[in-house]
Amino acid sequence: MKLKKFFNSQKVAPYVFVLPFILSFAVFWIYPLFSTVKMSFEKILPSKTTFVALANYEKLLNDRIFHIAIGNSFWYMVWTIIILIPLPMIFACIMDSNLVKAKGLWKALLYLPALSSVVVSGMLFRLMFSELPTSQMNVFLQWLGQLPIKWLKQESTARFALVLLATWRWTGVNMLYYIAGLKNIDKAYYEAAEIDGAGAFQRFRYITLPLLKPTNIYVLTISIYAGLSMFLESFMLWAGNSSPRNIGLTIVGYLYRRGIEKNELGYASAVGLVLLVIALIINIIQLILNGSFKKEEA
Repeated sequence: MKLKKFFNSQKVAPYVFVLPFILSFAVFWIYPLFSTVKMSFEKILPSKTTFVALANYEKLLNDRIFHIAIGNSFWYMVWTIIILIPLPMIFACIMDSNLVKAKGLWKALLYLPALSSVVVSGMLFRLMFSELPTSQMNVFLQWLGQLPIKWLKQESTARFALVLLATWRWTGVNMLYYIAGLKNIDKAYYEAAEIDGAGAFQRFRYITLPLLKPTNIYVLTISIYAGLSMFLESFMLWAGNSSPRNIGLTIVGYLYRRGIEKNELGYASAVGLVLLVIALIINIIQLILNGSFKKEEA
């Protein structure tokens, strides 16, 4: 009876509701994070663990392959941001206008690629960008009068395939974020602007863009993290974690190589923590530049 009264108490009830989240957060996030920090200072062998202080981090500073992985991840992050913010925003504005008929059908078609698994998508793109003369991309080249090329063995064309895969999968998802943002804009602003003689571009420049700022910040934040943590797309495109001259190797791919393939868990933990710090620094800088930490005027 006392226990039932305790749980029905208005003071206790909020804590009971948030307890599952706190427990899962502690078990699946806090504990692994602290374990990773601890492991990054160790050399872990199957039968022996040795404390090596900063040796793993010092090794990372001179690790040429790790630097290549960072460069590839940064390149991928930048290009996905350049494409996957303006393109979905434009699609969302078109969907929100009266220019398009059967909006539900177009939204479904654009969102459909996100429902396919990365494994299936990666395999499809690997076949499309195969070096065989009969692959779709080489057939397209031949139709243009060009010779077939080895798409996934050249840096520029391989990166094009990776970015195209990301664009195909995530344009519809980001478009839905922007459509949700557009729905929160009061139509009275547009009506007032039309009365004042503002054209479509001026309404977009002075009403839509400023009021979509919270959506932009959200999409940018998740794009930075997604770009830096990309792994499975590359893994599936090259049917493994090895690509010619490491052109498809990312930071998470390098973590997987050292931690899983070579069983160097201490070194892989250091790689993972460096990735976490890089993502945090970039996101904090962009949030400061976007004014997210400024106090709102009363």
